Amino acid sequence: MSTLADIVVIAAAEAFRGDGEIFASGMGTIPMLGARTARSTFEPDLMVSDGEAFYVGNELPIGGTNKVVEGWIPFRSVFDTLWGGRRHVMMGASQIDRFGNTNIANIGSWDRPKAQLLGVRGGPGNTINHSTSFFIPKHNANVFVAKVDMVSGLGYDRAAELSEWVQRNHRLPRVVTNLAVLDFNSANHSMRLVSVHPGVSVADVQAATSFELVIDGDVGETREPTADEQAVIDRLDPRGLRHREVS
Repeated sequence: MSTLADIVVIAAAEAFRGDGEIFASGMGTIPMLGARTARSTFEPDLMVSDGEAFYVGNELPIGGTNKVVEGWIPFRSVFDTLWGGRRHVMMGASQIDRFGNTNIANIGSWDRPKAQLLGVRGGPGNTINHSTSFFIPKHNANVFVAKVDMVSGLGYDRAAELSEWVQRNHRLPRVVTNLAVLDFNSANHSMRLVSVHPGVSVADVQAATSFELVIDGDVGETREPTADEQAVIDRLDPRGLRHREVS
């Protein structure tokens, strides 16, 4: 039987389904495993990197060094790929609202924050230029908020106020948490509950969210990896680092 971490990894992998030959970039263990699992199973044209400077052509375990190099992607080249829209990143968020505005900069008011975080980093460029999904390991009402304290990444409401070019490139395919899978495929791009993980109810997810989620009929259960997908996940994460990220 698959663990919660395995289910979350395959849910992260599903975010990249249908992407084709673009740079699949995961920030953190589970997002990276999601991208690499997708490439090794149902999305073989994805391009994945070692997280340093190279595209790799083989299955590279987390922390592995025995890589088959098939391209060069140093940090400066990431920006060329980013601006061209040929990238799908899965990153984190300290806060996210109903339209997908995210915050990784500070908690509290800008002039007197309660906590200083990473800064906006790549959030603005990512969300304006290409697909951006999110992995949030602790789904709770302090993260899923009515209004973010600082906009680091654009949601659908703000993107709608910008140019046609931004609206065409802005896309937030998926939010994966320790409780559920969510997206923004609703009439007004308000966050929608797609599936709940085994043992989690719709009420559990709504109680952990500060705004009303869109519920379209019966919400299904997040699928487990197939036997082949589970074997890939085990090969890519032989030390089980994924189990440290969700509970």
